[in-house]
Amino acid sequence: MTWLAGYRHPRHHGGQLLAAALQEAFAEPAPLWEGVRRIGDPLVVLPALFHALWAGRLAADLGAAMHERMPVWAQAAK
Repeated sequence: MTWLAGYRHPRHHGGQLLAAALQEAFAEPAPLWEGVRRIGDPLVVLPALFHALWAGRLAADLGAAMHERMPVWAQAAK
């Protein structure tokens, strides 16, 4: 997904608290929108989620069409 590369810049990271919240919300596979809304304002959370997907900290089937119900999960700690 070429557009996802737009979120590779560290400015989209969102900080340690948001990164930890993403890991917790998606510790088990969950629908994208459900996890985002659990964390907070989508305008703040979505860029950090996309950055985490780009960085490999979160995973999803990026070969499929992205939608609000697509499962997202945290990658296992390395």
